[in-house]
Formats: sequence, C-alpha cells, structure tokens
Amino acid sequence: MRDRRSPGPDPDFPYLNEYQRFFFPAPDRKPGNIIAVGGNLSPGMLLSAYEQGIFPWYNQEDPILWQSPDPRFVLFPEKLHISSSMQKVFKRGDFACALDRNFAGVIQGCAEIYRPGQGGTWITGDIIAAYTELHCLGWAHSAESYQDGELVGGCYGIRLGAAFFGESMFAERSNASKAAFLTLAQHLFSDGVAFIDCQVHTAHLQSLGAEEISRRDFLRLLRKTLASRGRDPVLRDTQDRRGNWGNHSFTNQGLYG
Repeated sequence: MRDRRSPGPDPDFPYLNEYQRFFFPAPDRKPGNIIAVGGNLSPGMLLSAYEQGIFPWYNQEDPILWQSPDPRFVLFPEKLHISSSMQKVFKRGDFACALDRNFAGVIQGCAEIYRPGQGGTWITGDIIAAYTELHCLGWAHSAESYQDGELVGGCYGIRLGAAFFGESMFAERSNASKAAFLTLAQHLFSDGVAFIDCQVHTAHLQSLGAEEISRRDFLRLLRKTLASRGRDPVLRDTQDRRGNWGNHSFTNQGLYG
C-alpha cells in the first residue's frame, strides 16, 4: 500500500470486491495505533481490515488511516449491563426499536450529530458511501429507535460471523442511542455473537458493560472467533452477513422487563 498523503481514498488503488482480500501489516507487530495509510474503502478492503482487527478512522483532510487501538474496548455477553433507569425506559415503551429498517438514516444521523470537543465528523461522504455499499451487500447493519414514527437515534456496524464491530451511534432524544444499542446487543448475543468490538473507550459504552482488553488479547480473540465460522461456503456466507436476524421490529417491554 502506497503511503499517499492526499485526503481520502486513493483513486489509483484497485477496487476489491467482497470476495477479494488485502493483507495489512500485522497490528501486533506495529507500534502505535496506525497500522497503514492509503488505499480505498471498497468492500474487500473494509472486510479485510475487520478480519485483521483494523478499521478506518481519519479526518476529512487526511488520507485513509487504518487503525488498531491498544487497548481495545470490547463488550462481552455476560458483561452487558442494563441500568434500572434503562429498564424503566424499555418497560414504558419510550422507543420503538428496529433492525436494518433505515441504515441510511442512521449513518447520516451519526455523521451530522454534534459531538462536544470535536471540530467535525470522521463520517465523510466516502465513509457513508462505503458502508452503505456494505449494507446493500448484507454485511453492515443498523439498529434504530423511533418515537411517533420518527428516527431519533441509532447505531451501526459490521457483522462477521460471531463477531460484531460497532462503528458509531447518535441520539436526538435522551437514551435513544442506548435503547437502539441494547436492542442490537441483546439480539446479537442471543444469536451467538461472542463479542461486540466498541473500538475505543467511551463512558457511554462503559456504562453498558464494555471493558478494555489489550490489543494482543483482542487479536487472539478475533482470530479464534473467525476460525469458528462454518465450513459450508453458502451457510458460512449467510452466517457471516446476518446470522439469524434480519429486518425486525421489537416491543422492548418483553425483552428487558
């Protein structure tokens, strides 16, 4: 991969479809969080990165920076925490939650929401286009919270078999992103997902049970998890993309109360 310093994806880098792969430098042999610079956001590049414990994270004025943080922030099924206040939110039915109903609205909401201390968003037009393409291919998924039919919060990420990689979340109403994330987590874990990668520490996700582990331990966990995928190519492909859940709506009172 050429160390290209102009912003965004490299137009000269070859497009990789979802069945093609690129080998990044091994994260556990690189100092710091940035593993590589350049390339593009084609499906094969993104899927290659997640399979190797790497994801794109860069500012609009930067080239693509491929990162693998140390430590890594991860949520395990047994650590998922639903506070008493969130249990009341679900019991009252404050939000109608759904999966994969409005991916475009969720990623746009994540791009536009104001985040204190940040001068802009890393979710650029290139990022939106790339992850929307992955969603159309069945790899990227969203969870949404609605009030009176209006999208008021949500989150999105990538599923690879028993691993889920969370990317971003937004809320226009108090607790809306938590409701969407907890609904997503509940269904991922009930469908056999071993962990949700939350990337880097946030107090928001720590309150839901996420914890830091070393990058070395994360990479070991990731390799073990991905190695457990089925051998049948057709079945494995379906499990990789979706597992057993698709476009569903939920009444949260039955899930958490």
